[in-house]
Amino acid sequence: MTQYETVSTDAGEARVTWCEGTKPWAVLALGHGAGGGVEARDLQALAGALPARGVTVALVEQPWRVAGKKVAPAPKTLDTGWRGLWPALARPGLPVIAGGRSAGARVACRTGRELGALAVLALSFPLHPPGKPEKSRADELLGTGVPTLVVQGGNDTFGRPEEFPDGPYELVEIPGGDHGFAVPKRAALGQDEALAALVDGVTAWITGLR
Repeated sequence: MTQYETVSTDAGEARVTWCEGTKPWAVLALGHGAGGGVEARDLQALAGALPARGVTVALVEQPWRVAGKKVAPAPKTLDTGWRGLWPALARPGLPVIAGGRSAGARVACRTGRELGALAVLALSFPLHPPGKPEKSRADELLGTGVPTLVVQGGNDTFGRPEEFPDGPYELVEIPGGDHGFAVPKRAALGQDEALAALVDGVTAWITGLR
């Protein structure tokens, strides 16, 4: 069952698409990236699969996206929007896993422990801008302070799996995947198989949090 909710924050109105779980034991809140919305293939794959496995998925649209703007605001404003809608995500008796893709993953990493998240899921974490490995954002990932999973495409120009530093987190690689987890036609995994691997990796990790 899918429900929609508008939440007022200090950064504007955010929107949450609730994909309700069957006898849920947790909520997975997923924010989108700076270049797209909750229609991203990885977010939709998780929203389609996890509710049947006992995890309610909340797809979060940041205020700038709800307002129809095409350019994401500064990280501080993204964090403000996320903090403002967090109380709406924290349902009675259900721990919340903070997550997101790309810029949304950074928000979850920066704010997860502060907001009381059970864990952090970072999809396509942008370790650095493309072609600029010297501008690392590893400190955000290394400083989550809670159990953390990174799911990264093998060909992600924002940071390939082998570029990630050692740290207190787990990493699942999607072979051939780019920043949006699209895979080449001649890749070892087809597109459906790549998304299935993503879902399986996230499911196994979330199950281990119980």
